[in-house]
Amino acid sequence: MSNNNPLKNSSMHAVLALKDGTIFEGKGFGALKETAGEVVFNTSLVGYEESLTDPSYKGQILTLTYPLIGNYGVRKDSFESEKVQVEGFVVREFQEFYSHRKAVKSISQFLKEFDIPGISGIDTRMLTKKIREHGVINGALVTSEEKIDAQEVLEKAKKLTDYSSIDLLPKVSVKKPEFIDAKGEKTIALIDTGVKLSIIRNFVKRGVNVYRLPYNTKPQEVKDLKVNGLFLANGPGDPEMAVDAIKLVKELQSEMPITGICLGNQIVGLALGGKTYKLKFGHRGTNQPVKNLRENKVYITSQNHGFAVDANSLDGTGLSVSHVNLNDGSVEGMKHKTLPIQTVQMHPEANPGPWDIENIFDKFVKDLK
Repeated sequence: MSNNNPLKNSSMHAVLALKDGTIFEGKGFGALKETAGEVVFNTSLVGYEESLTDPSYKGQILTLTYPLIGNYGVRKDSFESEKVQVEGFVVREFQEFYSHRKAVKSISQFLKEFDIPGISGIDTRMLTKKIREHGVINGALVTSEEKIDAQEVLEKAKKLTDYSSIDLLPKVSVKKPEFIDAKGEKTIALIDTGVKLSIIRNFVKRGVNVYRLPYNTKPQEVKDLKVNGLFLANGPGDPEMAVDAIKLVKELQSEMPITGICLGNQIVGLALGGKTYKLKFGHRGTNQPVKNLRENKVYITSQNHGFAVDANSLDGTGLSVSHVNLNDGSVEGMKHKTLPIQTVQMHPEANPGPWDIENIFDKFVKDLK
């Protein structure tokens, strides 16, 4: 679908202020609103619909390094959840005019629908370099039809709570159990800590039924479902906040096959006695190089995370490192030495791709009793 009557560039004012005192003034789009969050960047060339709707971005203001955003509009079948999850959106240039046969609205209309503000016309290269040099940083974003007092926005940014201290899981998880029937013979329990819909689609296409369960599901509740395996999904925030999921894995580790992706990787590490730490600026993009130590192969992967498992903390846990990031050497996957437990930090269901490691799903399905 094409937007044959493109709107003129936004006349809205916008200010993004960082806790360290940096101020960016630009044009606003999307909703008229004040918002705040941890400012992060993603280096993907495509996939703004998937990123905006990824629950792992809850609590964060997302900056895209690719300069032109919005030219193919918004397509419902590209969503990773039912709504926009980011707190705010930062781009060099947004395009109100769009053209794609499946597009139903512009990026600005999409943000406005979910009451999310955006800022454009700023130097995103400078912002990205600042985050790379100094680490992710809290920021406040305000859009308005009137002139904005940048110093007032800065004062809001300086008072923000640390992202790591906020429990975001209740905001992204289902409230009650859901059953997705794939008409299959095997069924898994998927703990929804902010799961991407592409993960569920990958199980359905493999004929695996899925119980999508709240983040605080108890061990006995999983046992009562008599499932064939346990899956830990992606999600936002500090993994140490996922106390219920950590306890769940700790109690069920010998009961059934377990696989974790992204936050799930960190939850499994913590449950079995390991530790996690916060990365300086995280891994967010579709070109992260990962080496499979067992196969001696390198894969290009899609990632979105700000925490990692500490490899030095795994002694005595039964876990060994199976994958490492070739940029910084951080843990990208683990495998238990005796139990059918495997995890990866990257996203094998990646949308947009690459799908180099999609066989992680096949390995898990093979493990199911």
